[in-house]
Amino acid sequence: MELDELYWFLEYKSRTETRENVYLITMVSRKPRQIVGHVVSRNRSARTIQRMVDKAEEAAIYCTDGYSGYLDVVFPGKHLFNIHSKKDTFTVEGVNADLRHYIPTLARKSRCFPRKLENLQAVLTVFVHAYNRFGCHKDSYRSLHPGAAAPFSFFDFL
Repeated sequence: MELDELYWFLEYKSRTETRENVYLITMVSRKPRQIVGHVVSRNRSARTIQRMVDKAEEAAIYCTDGYSGYLDVVFPGKHLFNIHSKKDTFTVEGVNADLRHYIPTLARKSRCFPRKLENLQAVLTVFVHAYNRFGCHKDSYRSLHPGAAAPFSFFDFL
């Protein structure tokens, strides 16, 4: 399992104004590439992360980046805390890039922004369901047709 966090803000934010961040913490399995847990919260405390870890299935290894909040989380398996590179968190970083790509609310420097935390949570729930279904179908198709491009896209699963 890999864990990472990204942040955004609610409502409109001018260039001179400071706003409280909203954090999206994601937990991703490498094989199959699935989002197995996500939390939208106004803080990224160890308690918030711990609740997500406790709800997910146990894994042998948990990989995180250099955020110090992960040090206070009790993982059921081995914890790899890598502050020097992204080699242990490349899958979750890619999934977070997909989140920013497919959900305009999370795209950087966008005119789209969530007005309520509940709206962002609802959008993410729909996205995660579609993303995981798409991933399962893509893996199945690739196992039957090695090297062939899948004749469907993520949008077919929304």
